[in-house]
Amino acid sequence: MGEAFAAVLPANAWNWAAVWRRNYLAWKKVALASILGSLADPMISLFGLGTGLGIMIGRVEGTSYIAFLAAGMVATSAMVASTFETIYAAFSRMHDRRTWEAILYTRLTLGDILLGELAWAATRALLAGAAIAFVAAVLGYAAWPSVLYALPVIALTGLAFASLAMIVAALAPSYDYFVFYQTLVTTPMMFLSGAFFPLTQLPGALQQVGRFLPLAHSIDLIRPAMLDRPADGIALHIGALCIYAVLPFFISTALFRRRLMR
Repeated sequence: MGEAFAAVLPANAWNWAAVWRRNYLAWKKVALASILGSLADPMISLFGLGTGLGIMIGRVEGTSYIAFLAAGMVATSAMVASTFETIYAAFSRMHDRRTWEAILYTRLTLGDILLGELAWAATRALLAGAAIAFVAAVLGYAAWPSVLYALPVIALTGLAFASLAMIVAALAPSYDYFVFYQTLVTTPMMFLSGAFFPLTQLPGALQQVGRFLPLAHSIDLIRPAMLDRPADGIALHIGALCIYAVLPFFISTALFRRRLMR
């Protein structure tokens, strides 16, 4: 029993880097198209909503609406990038291409694979979120250089959402089931976490729900950094994101062990 349990945990602190590097080398061939694709949707939302609604809304929480929205777009881009990398690309490597099965014939364990996949998804999230943050800074919608403080939070956000999505990937029989996660979980989360409008505009019960969501914790850290404002409850928000990153990792490890090693 102990040997079976050890076989699904990371073998050491560095094996995951081999999985990360393998994914990076594969991605590098299509890096430009991938980055442009990750930027297109959030940038359209930023300028479309920011300039259109911004004229009608005016200032929000002491800043222009487009500057308020930019922080929300950074966090949601990190969420979407890491989620898609996990439920589609990582799932494909596990399910269709059987890359994971080949890796398991090496000295790497299932835990090494999952940790490498999560680290790579967090990297994709960092690239997507940082690109939007820097564009916002160049255009004057974010403060420089305080926007740099948002980078570790963007990576942690990607890690948390990749970890949550890994549970979905472990349970889903096919790609068709991922649309339910997108429609019922990630999309409503964008409207309940303060990405497009302040949480205080929601009814009281929904405000309480929103404050528990990982995206809300991410936005509460990223928005002050981008606007060069002091953040409240930093330890609470970071701790919550760490819980969302660590706990689902062990759950998904157990689920993949049952799926791949029975």
